[in-house]
Amino acid sequence: MRAVLMTGIGGYDQLSIRGDVAVPSPARGEVLIRVGAAGVNNTDINTRIGWYAKEVVDPNGDIGWSGDAPRFPRIQGADACGTITAVGRGVSSERIGERVLIEPVFRNPGAPLSEAVYFGSEVDGGFAEYAVAPSIHAHRIESELTDVELASFPCSYSAAENMVHRTEVAAGEVVLVTGASGGVGSAAVQLARRRGAEVIAVASVDKHDALRTLGAASVIGRNDDITDVLSGRAVDVVIDVVGGPHWPRLLDVLRPGGRYATAGAIAGPLVTLDLRTLYLKDLRLIGCTVLDAEVFPNLIGYIERGEIRPLVAATFALERIVDAQELFLAKQHVGKIVLCCT
Repeated sequence: MRAVLMTGIGGYDQLSIRGDVAVPSPARGEVLIRVGAAGVNNTDINTRIGWYAKEVVDPNGDIGWSGDAPRFPRIQGADACGTITAVGRGVSSERIGERVLIEPVFRNPGAPLSEAVYFGSEVDGGFAEYAVAPSIHAHRIESELTDVELASFPCSYSAAENMVHRTEVAAGEVVLVTGASGGVGSAAVQLARRRGAEVIAVASVDKHDALRTLGAASVIGRNDDITDVLSGRAVDVVIDVVGGPHWPRLLDVLRPGGRYATAGAIAGPLVTLDLRTLYLKDLRLIGCTVLDAEVFPNLIGYIERGEIRPLVAATFALERIVDAQELFLAKQHVGKIVLCCT
């Protein structure tokens, strides 16, 4: 089969486009999926460049999402939509032919967070014509959306929904979303709005109209001082994927008892925390990576009922993964960049 192999930590030269990769076989409890499309994510790039390591160990020994050193070659791709073509032992053959979205974080029911496995990181992912996944994490979906449109959902929308869910966003609350034009940020705008919240989005000025179309009530420039713009108005929840030097202001604008959630740090992972702000305002800070059990099934329901919509910025053939990642890193798009794998 055709696949993109990551052969080590480093630049684009570590991505090898191959046409002779063996089709995987589903083990017990797994299904084989003919991948129609797969989305591009920060995680793919961060893993390739060794960003998750807190310190450099050696060129081929950095860590992935879980803290373990990745094994090479690895097929990346956490987002995938496709059709089940074969099943392993213990899985009903009636599943063959089902159209599915793959839940990108694999964890057995009730298992501790430490046992989570990440699709496209600890196991091979969706940048290929075929992929295997546990049957319980291959969710049947009934939708008229294309494979490309559906592949824009799994990773970014589940990450956003996990943050919205854990912060318990409710109707009438005010939610500030940073990095709002990216995959996770644009998903968070829709998902918070779906719950009846008022959304304030932070993004570059040229993307403001697109975010208002998604449901943002107001938009703040990426380089603006949010404390000045809000002029003392407090927010209930911050959904953050940016971090970086402006991070303390996010806590400053939270109301007493407010909630902050993060699933990324695209402007930098190291921030300054004034503990007085945290404890004197009774704030809750929540890190979000492993999905709560209800998050992905809920997401499937939102899609099937048309309560959220895909936002695809560009599509590329599988062989053009470098072009796709270069466009992704330019950060000029709104929504998702997706690879066509068929």
